[in-house]
Amino acid sequence: MKNVKVIPALPKENKKFRVAAYCKVSTSGPEQLRSLEIQIKTYTKMIRSHPNWIFAGVFHDIESGLRRSERIGLDKMLRKAAKGKIDYIVTKLISRVSRDTLEILKIIRFLRERGINMHFENEKLDSINVDKEFEITLRGMLAQDESRNTSESIQWGFQRKFEKGDIFTKYKNFMGYTCVDGEIVIVLEQAEMVRKIFDLYLQGLSLGQIKSYLESQGIKTVTGKEIWDTKTIQRILINEKYKGDTMLQKTFTEDFMTGKKSKNIGQRSKYYVKDSHPAIIPAEVFDKVQEEMAKRAMLVHKEDGTIESSGNKYNGKYLLGNLLVCSDCGASYRKRMERGKVFWRCATRM
Repeated sequence: MKNVKVIPALPKENKKFRVAAYCKVSTSGPEQLRSLEIQIKTYTKMIRSHPNWIFAGVFHDIESGLRRSERIGLDKMLRKAAKGKIDYIVTKLISRVSRDTLEILKIIRFLRERGINMHFENEKLDSINVDKEFEITLRGMLAQDESRNTSESIQWGFQRKFEKGDIFTKYKNFMGYTCVDGEIVIVLEQAEMVRKIFDLYLQGLSLGQIKSYLESQGIKTVTGKEIWDTKTIQRILINEKYKGDTMLQKTFTEDFMTGKKSKNIGQRSKYYVKDSHPAIIPAEVFDKVQEEMAKRAMLVHKEDGTIESSGNKYNGKYLLGNLLVCSDCGASYRKRMERGKVFWRCATRM
C-alpha cells in the first residue's frame, strides 16, 4: 500500500490590498468641477476607512470619455498598475473609464493579465471575471452609441444655428476682439496692432518683415509671446472677421470618436454672415490686402478662365521683381548680375 502524506493547505493571510480609484468629468464647468471634487473626497474616504485596504491614490481626468490623448490621470494609473503598485481599482461607471468599446476591452484585459480587478460600482461588475467580459463590452458599446447620438444632435444644432446666421460669441486668444455678455467687442490696443499689420502689408512688407517689425517693437502676440509666427500674421490678414463678417463652418468634425477636425474645402456647406459684429478693418482695405496676396502668390489667369500658381514667391527685398511680369508665361522677373551688370529676367527662362 502506498504511503501518502497529506500536506495541509496554508491558512489564508489577512492580506491588505493596494486600492486606487478613478473618476472623470467631461468639462471644466463649475458644476462638473464640484462633482469631481465630491468624487475624489468620497473615494479617498472610502479607501482609507476600509480595514484591509491601503490607499494607492485617486486618479482623475477632465476630458471626454472618447478622447484618450488627454487622459493623463488614466494613463498615470495604468502605469502604476503595470509596476505592480495597485491591486484593485474602483470606479463609478464603465463610461467614466472610456466610451470607446475597443479601448475599454484593452484596459480590462491589460489589468486582468496582471491580476488586477477593476470594479464598476453602478453596473456591479468585476473586470477580473472572464465571463463578465462580454457584458462589460456590451455596456461599453451602448455608451459609445450614446456618444454618437449626442455628437449627431450637437452637429444638427450647429447646422440650424448656421442656417439662421447665429455666430459664436466665445473667442479665446483672438487678437483684436473679446466677448462681453455674449457680444463681440473690440479690444482697442490690440485692434491698433491689427490695423498696423494690414498697413505694413499694403506698404509692401513681406510676412517675415512684418514679423521682424513686431518683434523689434516689443509687440507681443495675443497669447503674450514675444516671438511671432508668420503663419499667425497670415491668418490675421485673411480672416474676414476683421472686416466685420463671419464665415461659418470653416471646419467640421470628421469623426466623433477621435474628435478630428478637417478643413471644409467643399465637403459641407458654408455660411457667410455680413456685418455680424464691429469691424476693425474697413472692407475696402481688407479686400485690397486679399488682392495683394493674390498678386504676391503670382497667380496666372489663363484664357479658359482657370487660375494656377506660377510657383513664384513674393520677394520683400526686391520689390521691382514683384512688379515685372513676363507677358508670355506670367512668371515674375528675377534680378541677376552678369559681367558686373544688373539684369532682370523671367524666372521661367532662368
